[in-house]
Amino acid sequence: QVRLIESGGGSVQAGDSLSLSCATSGSTFSTYTKAWFRQTPGKEREFVAVINWNGDSRTVADSVKDRFTISRDNAKNTVSLEMNSLKPDDTAVYYCAQVGSLGAGVSSARSAYTYWGQGTQVTVSS
Repeated sequence: QVRLIESGGGSVQAGDSLSLSCATSGSTFSTYTKAWFRQTPGKEREFVAVINWNGDSRTVADSVKDRFTISRDNAKNTVSLEMNSLKPDDTAVYYCAQVGSLGAGVSSARSAYTYWGQGTQVTVSS
């Protein structure tokens, strides 16, 4: 069974940096497209960033462009989200997601992802 476990969340001040990590277990291969989403109470889960199997295709949401960077380490089967210049609007629960089939391309749609982590809280104070 595929499991995704996020770590690295916490409470920071505006302008600070934070790094999230997502470890995957139970996958036969590590080369699946992975993504980060975030959600605040009462709102839809929104796309943050995605990276394809070898890292040569990456997309980030406009709201975090130039501040957030997604990366992956296939040897360790992890995906990371480096968040800089954090703003109070970045406060959310951040979720790691993985597609269900090899070869699936990058996508910002929630429906493209089969496996989800439990989420990690990020709180940014002004």
